Order: sequence, then C-alpha cells, then structure tokens
Amino acid sequence: MRILTLKYKSSGFSLIELMIVVTIATILAAIAIPAYNSQIRKSRRTEAKTAIMDLAAREERYFATQNIYSNDGVALQYGAAFPVSTGNYYTITVVNQVGAPSATAPGTYTLWVVPAAGSSQLQDTSCQTFIVDQTGKQTSLDSSGNDSTATCWP
Repeated sequence: MRILTLKYKSSGFSLIELMIVVTIATILAAIAIPAYNSQIRKSRRTEAKTAIMDLAAREERYFATQNIYSNDGVALQYGAAFPVSTGNYYTITVVNQVGAPSATAPGTYTLWVVPAAGSSQLQDTSCQTFIVDQTGKQTSLDSSGNDSTATCWP
C-alpha cells in the first residue's frame, strides 16, 4: 500500500518579491516623471515660439499695408487685446514705438512671451522669456535674465 503525500505548490508572491517590484517601479517613476515634465515644458516652449512668430508675421503684414506697426490685436486680426495668453502657460506682450514712420525711423515693435503667473512654465528656468523684434532678431532669456538664445532658439 502506498501512502500518497500531497505537496502544495505555493501560489502568489512573497512579500520580498512584492517589495522588489515596488522598489523597481519607484525607481522607474523617479526617472520617468521628471523626463516627462521636461518634455511637456519643451512642447509648451514650441507653442510659445509658434505664437510669437505668428504675431511677428501679422505685424509685418500690417506694416506692409499701413506703413506702421500696431499694438492693437484686433487690427492685427489676432482677435484680442494685448497681453494675450497662450493656453494659460505664456503671456504675449507687444511693446511698440508707434509713430509716423520716416526714412530714418520706420517704427519698431518688440514681442515678449513670458510664463503666465502661476503657470508650470515658471519652472522652465532655462528658457523663461522669448523676444522677437521687427528685424526678426530672436532672443531668449533664462530665469536669471541671462541670454539663452543658443539653447532656446536652435
């Protein structure tokens, strides 16, 4: 007569195995979340640069027909008065030296895009402010006010 012994295989995970998985997931999250936030900030920078270049093109079209620059969003067919918010992340401001252009002073404009108050883009310290003027010069400043054009306008 044979005596049968039953052996039970354990099923499931031990506490140590579960803690190892949790540790690995935490390490991956610690790496992935900051990288994700950085990429989101970069994409919002692109939106800001697109908006400022669109506004610069509108200024140039207006100048071509009126021989003067404008700081009126409606005149530029932008649909709003300035400053304008771009997706609640940036604010666009137009600084104009509006006046009758002449051969020596054809008029100027400077467009500024800065992070909106309370926006997560304030954490983007390397490319905080974007500036474009009537000559097409593109400038960028970091959060300390230092020139970061080489980094932010590649």
